[in-house]
Amino acid sequence: MSVRPPADYEPPVPAEQLSLLTTDGLRLHAEVHGRGDAPTVVLAHGWTCSTAFWAPVIRRLTDRYRVVAYDQRGHGRSEIPPSRARYSTRALADDLAVVLERTVPAGERAVLAGHSMGGMTIMAAGGWPEVAERTAAAVLVSTGPGELLAELAVLPEGLRPAGLRRLLHRQLLRSRMPLGPVTPLSRAALKYATMGPSSPADQAEATARIVHACPTSVRAGWAGVLARLDVHDGLARLAAPTAVVVGTADRLTPPVHAHRIVSELPDPQGLLLLPGVGHMAPLERPAEVAAEIHRMAAAHLAGAESERTAVA
Repeated sequence: MSVRPPADYEPPVPAEQLSLLTTDGLRLHAEVHGRGDAPTVVLAHGWTCSTAFWAPVIRRLTDRYRVVAYDQRGHGRSEIPPSRARYSTRALADDLAVVLERTVPAGERAVLAGHSMGGMTIMAAGGWPEVAERTAAAVLVSTGPGELLAELAVLPEGLRPAGLRRLLHRQLLRSRMPLGPVTPLSRAALKYATMGPSSPADQAEATARIVHACPTSVRAGWAGVLARLDVHDGLARLAAPTAVVVGTADRLTPPVHAHRIVSELPDPQGLLLLPGVGHMAPLERPAEVAAEIHRMAAAHLAGAESERTAVA
């Protein structure tokens, strides 16, 4: 039986599309949504995703904000790095700096929200002056600063020894197996690994279509970076007020990471736990994620202070 994603998960038509040149010569695709005269929110998606991932969140923010979303290098409509050396947390941070320079006017600041690898991007850029000067606040969603293989919970806890479990997680993370078309079996497997058990089939279908669209080489290239991830130093220098969001059923970046982030942040602004939600919180609970972004914008972003009512 075919399954259609929810209507509001269809990517909205952007007001503007941009092609941004990175410092190492790659082209990044970026989109601008919403009111051109409104305060800016910048969204960074996670591993194997694209700007389409943020669709339901964008739809809940565009009546109040100018929303910028971009495809991380290799994802969506951004250029694929030509070599493994072009995959790194430094490249992620550098790309974010380019996006902010081109989309946030000098003298203004934005709220940054990053999911999974997008949150790692924001942490990796912690302490970068060119990022800090354009950042009013941040929201880190379903992410972690390191120790990803040690904390992965895709395979059952009963699998022993711990070294074998970590090895199998590494193999799973770095698999080069093509995903191919979305099938009921692949959708169910992806839901198990990335979403809460009560997530409906249409949300799982939306997630699968986005993830399956990621090229195999890009998925594997970034998996190698994630397997050895360590952005604790950047996290410790992330001076902007920062909120953290995580689902209690997140198998990829379990809540232990969120608690660790809060303990290391210079200016933590709260931890939002979403009961029963998996790793794909912006798709599973877009209203709550959008509301948290709005909360931080209303508190810390010039021009947003007068609009403090909740985002529907």
